[in-house]
This record gives sequence, C-alpha cells and structure tokens, in this order.
Amino acid sequence: MLETRDALTGNECAAHAVRLCKVDRVVGYPITPQSSVVEYLAAMVANGEMSGEFISPESEYSVMSILKGAGMMGERVFTATSGQGLAFMYEPYFSMSTARIPMVMAIANREMISPVTVWSGLQDTHSVRDAGWIHLYAESNQEILDSIIQGYMIAEHPDVMIPVHVCYDGFYLSHQSAVVSMPDQEQVDAFLPAPNVRQMLDVNAPCMVDGNTPGDLMMEYREDHLWSMKQALSVIEQADAKFAEVFGRSYGGLLDTYRLEDADEVLVVIGALSGAAKDAVDDARSQGRKVGLIRVRCLRPFPSIQLGELLAGRKAVGVVDKSVNFGWSSGIVYQEVLGALGKARLNVPTLSAVGGLGGADIRKDHVARVIDLVHECAQHDKSLEDTVWLRPDMLQD
Repeated sequence: MLETRDALTGNECAAHAVRLCKVDRVVGYPITPQSSVVEYLAAMVANGEMSGEFISPESEYSVMSILKGAGMMGERVFTATSGQGLAFMYEPYFSMSTARIPMVMAIANREMISPVTVWSGLQDTHSVRDAGWIHLYAESNQEILDSIIQGYMIAEHPDVMIPVHVCYDGFYLSHQSAVVSMPDQEQVDAFLPAPNVRQMLDVNAPCMVDGNTPGDLMMEYREDHLWSMKQALSVIEQADAKFAEVFGRSYGGLLDTYRLEDADEVLVVIGALSGAAKDAVDDARSQGRKVGLIRVRCLRPFPSIQLGELLAGRKAVGVVDKSVNFGWSSGIVYQEVLGALGKARLNVPTLSAVGGLGGADIRKDHVARVIDLVHECAQHDKSLEDTVWLRPDMLQD
C-alpha cells in the first residue's frame, strides 16, 4: 500500500477524497468557486472510477433535499457548494443537521452578496455557524483531502451523527495546485469503516419526518444535539490521531499550533492565511521575540476549553479574521476567542484584525504589523478596542 504524489487543486483533492470514501450518492449544482468539485465527480462516475450515483438537479435547494432523503435511506452522501448556493439550500440544510443525518459537504468559501463578488472570504459558512453542523477549516490542499476522509468517520460516529463541513478558501486553495500525497484505496478502507447508519425510511416501518413538534420534545431534541456536539470534540481528536497512525499526518485535531510552547504573544487564525502567519511568526522569532500561532481547525463545536488551556499564561492575543461580526464590529473568530478567555477566567489583552474580504490579499507584512500591535498590547497590558483593518495602505507608513 503506497501513497502517490500528485499536483492537484483543492477542488480536485475534494473530489478524490469523495472517490476514496466510496460515497453512494453525490448530488451537485455548480457555483463559483466550487463548480469543478462536482464536475470532477460527475466525470469520475461517468468514467467508472466511482461506483456511486451522481445527480444534477435544478438548484441547491433540491440538492440538499435529495441528500436528505438519501441519507435517511442509510446512504453515504456528499455535495459541495459556496456562498449563495449555501444560502439557497438553507431550509433543507438546517434540517439535515437537526434530523441528525451524517454527511460531508465541501465548501469553497466565498463572500456573500451584497456588494456582488465571487471572491474568497469566510462569511458564507461563518454566517451559518449555529445551524447545527460541524465546521472544519483546512489550511492546505492536503488537508482538504484528508479532512473529508476524517469527516465521514466523525459524522457517522454513533455518538455524533451530525453532518460535517470541510471548508477551504475559495481560489486560494480551490483553484491553486499543490503537491499532495494521495492515499490508495486499501489505506482508506482500513481507516474508514463502511457506513453503519440507521436507515430512517423503511416501508415496513413507516414514520413521520419533521412533523409538527411540541415544545417539550423540541427541548429534548436540542439537548441531545448539543450533547452530541460536545462528544464530537473528542471524536474529532480521535479521528485525527487515528489518521496520523495510518497516514503519518496530523492536523492538531481541534487546534493546530505552531511555535507555541514558550510563546508570550499569540496569534489566532483560521484557514489558508495561516501560511503567511507562520512566515511572519518565523521572522519575529528570528528577532528574538516569543511569538506563537494557533490555527482554529474546528469552529463548531468550538473548542473553548482547549483554547483556554493554550492561552493560559500568555501576555497578549491577536486574532486575524476573514469575516466580520456585525453585532460586535469585529471578526467572528475574535468573539469566539473572547468567549474562551472569559470561560477560562483569563484576563489577557486582545486585539481583532480583519482582512482578506472579497479576495483581498493578507500578506506576511500585514501579519507582521498585527504581531507588532499584539506586542504593544502586551507592553501596556491593555486590549486594542478598535478593529484593525488589514488594507494595503496600512503598510505604507
């Protein structure tokens, strides 16, 4: 059993992962920058590379509706989308999680309208972060492939039974090629068991799906869903640890760290911008500054306890977001970090930085500027109240 190495785009990696997971049914509708994921899968089915069925309906609403029925029949199912496609499927998308139907969906992240743009940003999935799905965010093309394989193990775990997003930056990962290690089928079969999902729809045992639910029963359903989200925290770590045993690659489970051991000042990031952030951390380290990095791999369920433990004893924390929280005039991950600090009763100076909206570049120099501001927060033992906007002009002074 040998892995092969190929230069693949992020969207190609997503498609090959689905093939390796022996998905029974792929339902897809194209939308930029996700389109080629379902195009690759349609070709694989047509060419006999996949034994599953591919369906192309008239809209994303129908995509998720078909997947809901197939999932209730106990099939392993998949789709991919972006931006407005995610918004259009919202009603059946929400019921997919609350009906506890396990699946994996790849999302090539993009901004939401308006203003109109097809370019990268994390606002689409961050806007639905409380719709009951598990959210994993990839840093690289390799992690896209590996996280989809892990995603089915997580979603189908009997203590979880919750659908999983594997999210990655549109264009920066979806369309750019990188050399990846491609597992062979025997390796994936050894890692990922065949689906053992309860078949909800059975002509011999008729049932009502999504009937009008009284409050007491709704409370029970939600409590059970949240219990399973808590169990998912350990299941995600277990899946990543088992993946490391089989394939030799690990992504930190919930939180991926870089040069954090002795760090006084910490950056928290999400997604592909962590590459530039690691370079900036290396530069700061070469200057004798104790800076470290935490990459949030799992946004839902949010690993607040684990993050609080990693941030204990630090002098300042800066968070770089690629989305905005309209309620708090800051980044979305920043508010999650504040929640974790509060839960851990840590009084650590913080700052929120926002960049990369609509495909804008976040350069190493931008992150270096954030590191400088985090250092100032540490020196003055005071948070920076105003959000830092990572625009090109901030590098001119």
